[in-house]
Amino acid sequence: MSIVAIVGRPNVGKSTMFNRLVGNRQAIVDSVAGTTRDRHYGKTDWDGREFSIIDTGGYSVGSDDVFEGEIRKQVMLAIDEADVIVFMTEVGTGITDLDEMMAGILRRTTKKVLLAVNKVDNNEQYFSVNEFYALGLGDPYSVCAMTGSGTGDLLDAIVAALPPIEQEQVEEELPRITIVGRPNVGKSSLTNALLGTERNIVTSVAGTTRDSIYTRYNKYGMDFYLVDTAGMRKKGKTMDDLEFYSVMRSIRAIESSDVCILMIDAAQGLESQDLNIFNLMVRNKKGCVLVINKWDLVEKDNNTMKEWREFLASRLAPFNDVPMIFTSALNKQRIMDVLQTALQVYENRNRRIPTSQFNDFILPIIEQTPPPSVKGKFIKIKYAMQLPSPTPSFAFFVNLPQYVRDHYRRFLENKIREQWDFSGIPMQIFFRQK
Repeated sequence: MSIVAIVGRPNVGKSTMFNRLVGNRQAIVDSVAGTTRDRHYGKTDWDGREFSIIDTGGYSVGSDDVFEGEIRKQVMLAIDEADVIVFMTEVGTGITDLDEMMAGILRRTTKKVLLAVNKVDNNEQYFSVNEFYALGLGDPYSVCAMTGSGTGDLLDAIVAALPPIEQEQVEEELPRITIVGRPNVGKSSLTNALLGTERNIVTSVAGTTRDSIYTRYNKYGMDFYLVDTAGMRKKGKTMDDLEFYSVMRSIRAIESSDVCILMIDAAQGLESQDLNIFNLMVRNKKGCVLVINKWDLVEKDNNTMKEWREFLASRLAPFNDVPMIFTSALNKQRIMDVLQTALQVYENRNRRIPTSQFNDFILPIIEQTPPPSVKGKFIKIKYAMQLPSPTPSFAFFVNLPQYVRDHYRRFLENKIREQWDFSGIPMQIFFRQK
């Protein structure tokens, strides 16, 4: 699929234009310059042609932003990836030194560059657009990303500049694996290590990543979407609007994923916010993999890993059938185990057991260990089946479902897990009237 990159200096409206083109608020928009840091991907179509769009951080030099160098690197990577580049400027400020510097870089590229002058919302500003011919990038397009004015002409030009359509395969439904956790536990470092490229900005500053970053991973026989998310703090520690929206993006990424990789910091251990995120994953019936990062910083003996597993399982109870992987993203220790385990959990999530096979296994166990009687009433289970739901759910048909206690529900769940591999998957068990 063809790729279009939106580049320019900070605060000219790149993310607003990105949201306008993809048709929803995927990228965070704020009046604070430097809100967007990583490359952010989306899809759109125009005149029957579908293409991808990259939103980038603002290109700047000599600012106070500690992320400036990394953002500049991300912008250059986006230019390398793109087939067409949309260079965003702003009519109100005219041509700035940064615009001229960026134009100099773009004039040297062999890619098609379209010059868009944003925030043109009256006739006086429309005539001011002519000064942008001085950048030497051809005819400028007058647009207003906020209202959508002029974006049709810009999209016509983008579609005309895209390379010819090759015979593209219809994109299949691929697994979505989302990396979640508190700020600064190494989520972006793990993403970059897995992809083998500096896809996301990594610094020691907590909260560097703000958007949920989608990347397709297609290596070593594995094909899925890998999603890096913003760190999720406690509500009381969410200081500003930007961080609030970042956390909301992360929650939405969890809701739309198949498997979630919860990363924790081995130096800090499992904290209450980690449990909150874990419970959010379980409530949404997502596959769960627990990754303990920065394992290289822990003093170890022969039983350290075993002790950690037992401690973590006790904290995650009652649902503690969760794969645990001890890694160091910085040293790339066991990072491929993370992917292989996540894909195995995805397979477990889609596991279906034939009804006859399920009854042949579970009914003798129920007969041997029936539910305890309540108030002199005997509870009889005659039939069971797996429900046709997206996640593993089982129905047991009972004469008195209201009298079946939770401890017996957990007993049945444990027996099912002993027989079939549902590791990492929350399970639902229902008792219905026979």
